[in-house]
Amino acid sequence: MKRIVTGLAIAAAFTVALPAAAQTKLKWAHVYETPEPYHTEAVWAAAEIAKRTNGKYQIEVFPASQLGNENQINEALGLGTVDMIYTGVAFAGSIHKPLAITNAPFILRDFDHWKAYRDSKLFRDIASGYEKKTGHKVMSLTYYGQRHVTANREIKKPDDMKGMKLRVPPAPLFLMFTKSVGANATPIAFAEVYLALQQKTVDGQENPLPTIMAKKFYEVQSHIMLTGHITESLVANVGGHVWSKLNDAEKKVFQEVLLQAAARASDQIRASEMKLADEFRKLGKTVVEVDREAFRKAAIPLHNDASAGAGWSKAEYDALQALK
Repeated sequence: MKRIVTGLAIAAAFTVALPAAAQTKLKWAHVYETPEPYHTEAVWAAAEIAKRTNGKYQIEVFPASQLGNENQINEALGLGTVDMIYTGVAFAGSIHKPLAITNAPFILRDFDHWKAYRDSKLFRDIASGYEKKTGHKVMSLTYYGQRHVTANREIKKPDDMKGMKLRVPPAPLFLMFTKSVGANATPIAFAEVYLALQQKTVDGQENPLPTIMAKKFYEVQSHIMLTGHITESLVANVGGHVWSKLNDAEKKVFQEVLLQAAARASDQIRASEMKLADEFRKLGKTVVEVDREAFRKAAIPLHNDASAGAGWSKAEYDALQALK
């Protein structure tokens, strides 16, 4: 009788252990702060995927460069040491250049043009090129906002930036903007920007208004120039080592949830950037309306210049410009 009870106990323990063994834990890495929509929507998406897969996929989100800077998390995705990432298209474009096309300065007209691209066959075709090269899956495109220059002095036109030491993200395409205005590009990782501004290692930086607020760059910069020179995007990528193991139903869950999270984050960022100029004025910052047309005219000649970072075909460029 004792042997039977022991056997049943072992069987029961084995049965209880099965769900835990079937559970898959994933790491999602990004460089953004916890209050930002990218992070809050990633946390929502992680919970939603867990719910829709009956707890099979447990995703832990690592914000604020905890698992590395942009280049490092892209490398980690390839190594399989992280499973999912948010990354700027310019960084993904370091691997497949056409994916960075929307990060050329003034290549997108406005938010509606960005949305048209997000929903287009062109974006999906370009993303598929990255997927074929890496084995990773591009799940969604998220709006990051229009990038604006900050400094401790007023800038009104491109000539005002000549010789300026401008922090840029360490991705090649960001050099196109600095080349167009004659600034000296200083690549610095995102997590190190505040200190670089505080110590005056650089004269200024450029980011969307929600990022300038979230990272508190306004504390160490007095002027915000509304250049709107780059309409920035992030992609959410799932590593090939994960995607290849999902069944069709699970792939559908990941796609639906991550598209929804991207749309929600995009709407929040757009709403935020529309009101933040006034918030910065209330904080005593000088918000400058620049001659955007002069900046645009300086940038357009570089759009298809490979020496300035362009890595897309003329056909892709023309297709982007034709979107409405």
